[in-house]
Amino acid sequence: MSAAARPEAVVNRSGSGGGLSPRAAGRTRAFHALHHGDEPLLLPNAWDAASAATLAAAGFAAIGTTSLGVAAALGEPDGLGSAAVRDATVALARRLGSRLACPYTVDIEGGFGGGPEEVGALAAELADAGASGVNLEDGLPGRAGDGPLVPAGRQAELIRAVKECAPGLYVNARIDTHWLVDDPASRPLDETLARAETYLSAGADGVFVPGVTDERAIATLVAGIPAPLNLLYAPGRHRLARLAELGVRRVSTGSLLFRSALHAAVGLARSLRADAAGGGAGPDLAGVPGYGEVQRLAE
Repeated sequence: MSAAARPEAVVNRSGSGGGLSPRAAGRTRAFHALHHGDEPLLLPNAWDAASAATLAAAGFAAIGTTSLGVAAALGEPDGLGSAAVRDATVALARRLGSRLACPYTVDIEGGFGGGPEEVGALAAELADAGASGVNLEDGLPGRAGDGPLVPAGRQAELIRAVKECAPGLYVNARIDTHWLVDDPASRPLDETLARAETYLSAGADGVFVPGVTDERAIATLVAGIPAPLNLLYAPGRHRLARLAELGVRRVSTGSLLFRSALHAAVGLARSLRADAAGGGAGPDLAGVPGYGEVQRLAE
């Protein structure tokens, strides 16, 4: 079993993050350990400080960020390495570091277009902000269909840079072999497993393969990757209990919560419009937090 697969190894290594405060170091150790618990870590992804604080208050053990949510809130596209999205991501990480008691991990796309030096500096900045981990993807910015991936060796250089500059960060290496492709189920797993081996050798702590839903493929990935496997929750296709049985260690919601929030906002606005016109039953506001409750999230 590799060092990355041993809970005691990752927990010890997570404490070596240079000038981390005791609070941040403790959160980082806890975040590593959450990938080796009895149940998979269900990681909800927030897009701003309010959504993150609300999810933390609901009792989730850790929070992630969604690059789509952060980018879209700025009116920017996701995955294109925007400098504005990079700056907003760092700013959000700093807000969360001062507000959350639980660990949080940050989606940094593919490093926002930077090389090893820039991505390493970004990782150090996020660790200094209090982040416990990062997601780093190997899909080229703006790719779609069967577009190219970053060469595995080049991606490994980015991972090494992150671990050199911020040793304690949990690096979740996202492999996009099955993401944004026409038929993920038909994709062979050989390249995925080869990339996982390369990334773990470079220092990654876990592997994230979004787009995989077939149980046989999931079992193959779990058996072939000596580190925690992260999947993206697929509504109607995944059940957390079954993923636990298969050996998945982390399940992320990705942009689902953000997109659902947009849908809910439009639905409520339409309900109000119909009610004003006398053709609706009025909106159902049960469970909607009050002004004061949301105001307290910023305190």
